[in-house]
Amino acid sequence: MVLKNLSAKIQRVQRPSKKAGPAFTFIDLFAGIGGLRLGFEAIGGKCVFTSEWDKYAQQTYRANFPDGPGHQFAGDIRPFGANPSLIPAHDVLIAGFPCQPFSLAGVSKKNALGRPHGFDCDKQGTLFFEIERIIRHHRPAAFLLENVKNLERHDKGRTFAVIKDTLTRELGYRIEYRVISSHPWVPQKRERIFIVGFREDNGFSFDGFEKRIPPQSEWPVLGDIMQSHNEVGQKYTLTAHLWKYLQDYRAKHEKAGHGFGYSLFGKNGVTRTLSARYYKDGSEILIEQKGTRPRRLTPRECARLMGFERGERLWNIPVSDTQAYKQFGNAVVVPVVEAIAQHMLPAITKAVKAKPRTRKQMELFVANG
Repeated sequence: MVLKNLSAKIQRVQRPSKKAGPAFTFIDLFAGIGGLRLGFEAIGGKCVFTSEWDKYAQQTYRANFPDGPGHQFAGDIRPFGANPSLIPAHDVLIAGFPCQPFSLAGVSKKNALGRPHGFDCDKQGTLFFEIERIIRHHRPAAFLLENVKNLERHDKGRTFAVIKDTLTRELGYRIEYRVISSHPWVPQKRERIFIVGFREDNGFSFDGFEKRIPPQSEWPVLGDIMQSHNEVGQKYTLTAHLWKYLQDYRAKHEKAGHGFGYSLFGKNGVTRTLSARYYKDGSEILIEQKGTRPRRLTPRECARLMGFERGERLWNIPVSDTQAYKQFGNAVVVPVVEAIAQHMLPAITKAVKAKPRTRKQMELFVANG
């Protein structure tokens, strides 16, 4: 198996037995390909509702989560935000709401095109308020929201202030948030903000989360997730034309005093953030090759770089390389979510036990038990 070199550095991920029944129910909004879901299934949760609008992401999600009748799959979230009663009752809400309106790259691109960003971006920026309407209606015991690190600084902090005020003052939740790097779990420098909320103050805090971070001696490097030479097709090596273009582009910007250009990594390296644009030229993460031009990561390597394929867990990639690169570039790093979910578990257990179950919830638990 090509994953043998991971066993020394990465804990094997095991899903809980389904025989015991779910410890709690949750819904997965702006689900992408299910990275947040993996973390909450790992602590005993049962997903009862998923919303993801992209048809290719839906294809990958369904291929890896073959749900039965106890689960509802939806596309566009907006009809459900308009009428949250269409969503099943649940204990926990998880959502990686669209980050492009708040990311540094997204803001720069929209500024260059003269387009609005953040909450002024009608297409994506206001989707946070679909979450707000669903939380207001269902009052879940807890939630986890994920976004880019730049969310805190966007629009001089005003965007994040609106989000915090909505969750705390308007909805009455106690929130904690932290920017967490993926580097201890995967060989990638990727920072994301995670916002945890509980309906009741049960003492949850990110204090002590450091204990869940692997010791630095165990942090993986790129070689730990790379496929062997025989497994990588020639199509992933850059063409002579593209390689010359990237070299010239980098030289031009270096001369101008800019830091733009490709990044080259060896087996002992730790990569930059994988982005959704990786399919275009792969320039942010190029892999050194002896005696020839560099290559892109393969989709399988991207699955490992993002922690979807890890330990004994394999990942089904039913889409084209282009779509796979977009999906992994937009995803969360799964072992980071798994660590956060484990950190939340005592508080979730406490909150769910203290919450009187509705009739619909009891029927759902009996059906899935």
